[in-house]
Amino acid sequence: MKAAELFVRTLENEGVEYVFGIPGEENLDVMDALLDSSIQFITTRHEQGAAFMADVYGRLTGRAGVCMATLGPGATNLITGVADANMDHAPLVAIAGQASTNRLHKESHQVLNLEAMFLPITKYSTRIVSPGVIPEIVRKAFKVAQTEKTGACFIEFPENIAEMEIDDAPLRVKHATPPEPAAEYIERAAELISNAENPIILAGNGVIRANAAKALTEFAEKLGIPVANTFMAKGVIPFGHPMSLGSVGLQSNDYVNTGFANADVIICIGYDMVEYHPYLWHPSRDRTLIHIDTTHAEVDGYYSVVLGVVGNITHSLNRIAALTSPHEGKAMRTLRDSLITEMNQHRRDTEFPVKPQKIIWDLRTAMHLEDIVICDVGAHKMWMSRMFRCEYPNTCIISNGFASMGIAVPGAIAAKLAHPERKVVAVTGDAGFLMNSQEIETAMRLNIAIVILIWNDASYGLIEWKQQNQFGRTSNVKFGNPDFVQYAQSFGATGVRVNKTEDLITVLKEALDSNTVTVIDCPVDYRENLKLTESLGQLTQQTER
Repeated sequence: MKAAELFVRTLENEGVEYVFGIPGEENLDVMDALLDSSIQFITTRHEQGAAFMADVYGRLTGRAGVCMATLGPGATNLITGVADANMDHAPLVAIAGQASTNRLHKESHQVLNLEAMFLPITKYSTRIVSPGVIPEIVRKAFKVAQTEKTGACFIEFPENIAEMEIDDAPLRVKHATPPEPAAEYIERAAELISNAENPIILAGNGVIRANAAKALTEFAEKLGIPVANTFMAKGVIPFGHPMSLGSVGLQSNDYVNTGFANADVIICIGYDMVEYHPYLWHPSRDRTLIHIDTTHAEVDGYYSVVLGVVGNITHSLNRIAALTSPHEGKAMRTLRDSLITEMNQHRRDTEFPVKPQKIIWDLRTAMHLEDIVICDVGAHKMWMSRMFRCEYPNTCIISNGFASMGIAVPGAIAAKLAHPERKVVAVTGDAGFLMNSQEIETAMRLNIAIVILIWNDASYGLIEWKQQNQFGRTSNVKFGNPDFVQYAQSFGATGVRVNKTEDLITVLKEALDSNTVTVIDCPVDYRENLKLTESLGQLTQQTER
């Protein structure tokens, strides 16, 4: 067989269902081999959209999402989505065609050293230099991508190698499993937690990746220890649970309001530093930090771990809980109670344009608890991260490691492919929407029904918010928009404009019940932004684009 056929067989062997990408001249042989494969190639309208689809697919399924491009500009267009997956710890394998190896040593049309280019933004980056190494390279890429901490890998595939003949077969797939936690560290953790006066848990996205949300909830409930979660760990403990404090990481005052300021022992479980930097919740650098995760702690001056319990998170929590004396459950409810108060305060608001709090209330009301929201990056992300209530993990996907605009629309398509039985909503600002809105055509072509809810303020709203906070004036953040209703209709999708606040809930419900793409243009009143920071403190630096 051709090397390209072997390559496709290795992808099948890894359980790949979809490859997101764009055909090109240097991946012709792979594209042809895919025609005889069980793998469905999802032709996208931009390689960045393909990478974001693979990113979100990997995050939702735990299996590496796969994206593919041709050489040169096709490959460079993958970079933002690949970097996002790597920093957000979503498993992803990116593939790019390349020129023949006999012209890689010199200046040549569209040739870049892709292996070197992707090296800083992946866990593993390599070039296929002979057909015989294909089984090993593909197996390694998927193993590395899917092993904690999960992330992105890159394979460069020169066109002349793809054409060569080879008689070989894929390697056996064996998934890596985290080690068992050491007994002495379990005992020491139980002792520290038992003797704590005011312990608190900071739960990160690693808990979700480890499928340990149920174990975390039982741990917190049994020991009476409150849980604050990062934006990327929304739903890791149900918002309605008595031990849930809500999501933290938006305002500097979260440190005080959530209880970190009064905690003597902070138990960090599945915590990724990119989610919520420790200098924001541990400025004093004098608390006892316990690190419970599948990997060792990152080195940071504000994250000086007294004890690390490394291994299977579920087993660690269950074993620590069995040896620990329960606390009285003195949950610091300040943040959660203030959120509930603010949510209820705006549930019947009728002012127009629509307040962020009202949009979120109506969206949560219209959606089932297991439906999925993919949130883009911008001012709307600040509100969604804080106020959108989640009872289940992976029902509100937020990028807060790399935090790139443009993820929502392609991400929603991937979410619907991963979970066709659920409703999926892309929540996006007008700026982020137009970065990858061309993927509406992809959704329409594939009959993928999603809802795209645009918070329209004709501005780079988050930057405007920060400019107003810092300087009291704005700089070059305003722009114009097309008619989003007509824009949606030009793709054959449904377009709806919200003209009064009372109509929003009806529009949302009808869109969710539709079997096509529905784009909702909802004017938003971002005067609420400054009111929020005035009452709760400045935005942190964890919220950038």
